[in-house]
Amino acid sequence: MKEKAGHICRQASGLVMQYKSLAVMTVYAFFYLIAFFYLERRDVAVHEINFGIDDYIPFCEIFIVPYLLWFAYVAFTVVFLCIRDQEESDKLVAFLMAGMTIFIVVSAVFPNGHNLRPKVFERDNIFIDLIRHLYATDTPTNILPSIHVYNSVAIMIAVWRSRCFAGHNIIKTLMMGLGASIICSTVLIKQHSMLDVLLALLLSAVMYSICYKRTAVREKSVFTIRIK
Repeated sequence: MKEKAGHICRQASGLVMQYKSLAVMTVYAFFYLIAFFYLERRDVAVHEINFGIDDYIPFCEIFIVPYLLWFAYVAFTVVFLCIRDQEESDKLVAFLMAGMTIFIVVSAVFPNGHNLRPKVFERDNIFIDLIRHLYATDTPTNILPSIHVYNSVAIMIAVWRSRCFAGHNIIKTLMMGLGASIICSTVLIKQHSMLDVLLALLLSAVMYSICYKRTAVREKSVFTIRIK
């Protein structure tokens, strides 16, 4: 009986180690959501984000589609890479967790929001209905930097780098296109200010230089050795 229990424990331990990135991301997501919903519901004064270019960006309800696809886009890619490409998934999870933690800290110390949402809709269709539902369930607060943008960039980087997508150019192109459309959707359905997008892109660049720095150095070293 002891041997059987030991065998089961070893198998369980092996699975945890094999899919450690997925396990870590799952636990982190649980605590992240608790923090996010707490910040959404606390009663504090909000600093209004107002970026001049926002007034010139049109409202386009059809972009609610890529905006909502973001949830599956991120979740599917994280799970897929955690199963198929452990090395790349480790970096992706570190990238995601770093940015999301910074977002929580910014939201906690600098409560922010915007007043960009249309008061009246000129059209009435299924996309408008979806946006009405989104507006009712998601307040226009804690928007800086945009996690929709940051996480989309993280997924695009991971897809571009992962060996799992090597040779699958059509899939790569579709994933990149969807990521780009998600980024555009954040301002086109008035969920975010352009400032949120720009700061998310800046944060992505900073975190990329940190999370992928060792990989870049190692690849450069290997390349140098091969030339010699």
